[in-house]
Amino acid sequence: MQAFDGSFARPSSGRRWVGVLATALVATTLVACGSSVKLDDVPVVDRSGTDISTLSQGSGSAAAGAADQRGVSGVEVAGGDVAQPTAMARIVYFDYDSFEVRAEFAATLEAHAKYLTANNSRRVALEGHTDERGGREYNLALGQKRAEAVRRALSLMGVSESQMEAVSFGEEKPAVVGFDEAAFAKNRRVELTYR
Repeated sequence: MQAFDGSFARPSSGRRWVGVLATALVATTLVACGSSVKLDDVPVVDRSGTDISTLSQGSGSAAAGAADQRGVSGVEVAGGDVAQPTAMARIVYFDYDSFEVRAEFAATLEAHAKYLTANNSRRVALEGHTDERGGREYNLALGQKRAEAVRRALSLMGVSESQMEAVSFGEEKPAVVGFDEAAFAKNRRVELTYR
């Protein structure tokens, strides 16, 4: 009979080193992922040469913590309706799940076509919208088809392609919030916005 020496119970020295290396690798990875930088203790440095405490302590006309307006150039932003032609409807409505321009909007599109051909420097964005029914991707595609349908109609009336840009907002910018047919009908539209 052979005596039991217990050699199979102990792992070989090669396996032991693999285990030690794996443990060291995991520990090194965890240490490398950590950071000793405290994000709350980041110093704020004012390099403008102005005392920040005097900026926030104005004469009462500026709120505490207001930004210093020196060195900031103003931007002229025209109002939303300033550049828009007056006395013209700027919305074309569509039927449910359709991108066919209805006959009742032919006069609206003719008025815009006359305006654009008379003013060659003006550009118009044709913004396609849908109601909330349907998936996001489907509604973006449907809004684009509606905008393209209006673009084609204006193009057939003599408007230059370079004056028009068809974009889709899908269901993202509803004109009316609601989940009834009246709200849905107002959201199925193309808005003509001049730039």
